[in-house]
Amino acid sequence: MGVPGPFPGSAGRPDAPVLDREEADRALARLGAEYEAIETSLSALQDHAGRRLLEGADLSGVTKERWAQTERSLAVLWSLFDAYTEVLSAAREVRARRRWPSAADLAELSEVLGRGAAPVAVGDGAGGAGARIGLAELVDRLTGLYARSLDVIVAADAVWSALPARIDLLAEELRRTRSLAHSVGVRPGEHPAGDDLERITEELARLRSQVIADPLAFWVSSGAGSAAPGGGRPDTVRYDRAARALEDIRREVAAVLDVRQDAERRLMLLRDVLSRADRTLTEARQARGEVLAKIAASEVPAVSGPSTVLHEQLTAAAEYRRRSQWHRLSPLLDSLEERAEEELQCARASLTAVTAPLAVRAELRGRLDAYRARVVRHGVAADPLLVERYDLARRMLWSAPCDLRVAEQAVWRYQEAAAEAMVPQAGDGRGEP
Repeated sequence: MGVPGPFPGSAGRPDAPVLDREEADRALARLGAEYEAIETSLSALQDHAGRRLLEGADLSGVTKERWAQTERSLAVLWSLFDAYTEVLSAAREVRARRRWPSAADLAELSEVLGRGAAPVAVGDGAGGAGARIGLAELVDRLTGLYARSLDVIVAADAVWSALPARIDLLAEELRRTRSLAHSVGVRPGEHPAGDDLERITEELARLRSQVIADPLAFWVSSGAGSAAPGGGRPDTVRYDRAARALEDIRREVAAVLDVRQDAERRLMLLRDVLSRADRTLTEARQARGEVLAKIAASEVPAVSGPSTVLHEQLTAAAEYRRRSQWHRLSPLLDSLEERAEEELQCARASLTAVTAPLAVRAELRGRLDAYRARVVRHGVAADPLLVERYDLARRMLWSAPCDLRVAEQAVWRYQEAAAEAMVPQAGDGRGEP
């Protein structure tokens, strides 16, 4: 909306000599132009939307106090303008008597225009009721009162134009977010974000009420000494804080929605991981029994059973999904996925630790058979010492329980004897070095 401009300066000068006809006509012309400018500004102020809103609002706080002062100032403004109108009307009446004014007419006209000691009687509260002021001072007071009144009206109107509409838009967005949050189980008393939504709802309602009743409490002056009406900006700190909090909640609700859309796939993967962990532990327990039966003098670690806690939590997660309690399912799935993977890795490590003696026995069997094959290729397999040591190592490795330490020594002795037996054939082209 348009903002009325400032008044022009006064044309009057106190203690001036009597005007001649041309000076008087020029002064009247300036006064007429000044009068029209003042009248236009006051009319615009009277019709200003902000003034009408303030006039009909149930105000409180600093706005109530300053509007009461402004209403008094507006009353004085119109009194001063009426006094100005009287001066101009009186001056025009004197000038209209004759086309060529007499000396007495010019003297009277000069006095009316304030060129002499021509005061204006006005009670504006500044100089007491009925105080008499000159025309120049009258215009100065008009200008000052107008500027202060316009500043209050423009500031209040700026706050009302900016904040309530933005608060209403945010409140509408809040309603949509709250509806979506409720659909995924984010409700007050059940989820922190649900409680936050209630707090934001109350804050926006409280903020809007305070803005409507006391807009000037939400006005930050520019503080730069600007002469522009309403120099400053609306204070949006509380609004911005609520908007940021709502954005955080909206992201959290979106994450919960993602959980809802992906919950079944994640639950299936969790069941698969836990099933593999259970099968691995079962295999480790079976292997431990085999090791204890087949390997002598060996430390075999115990094997734990399936994680009861994880299976109970998986059951709880499936129940959360069935009841659409996505806000509870989300953190539980995140925790389960991490712990289920750890469970599988532990099961695999347990199987590896339990079967280590069997792996050592298998490695010794492989070494024994490899050296036996080399001995055969070199044609010394019938050597009595090799036959004896091979049969001894084989009996140890293929009998139960197997003493790995003794068996390893037997394999080493067979390797040593085989290496010695193959040395004479190294140069005849038939054997291996």
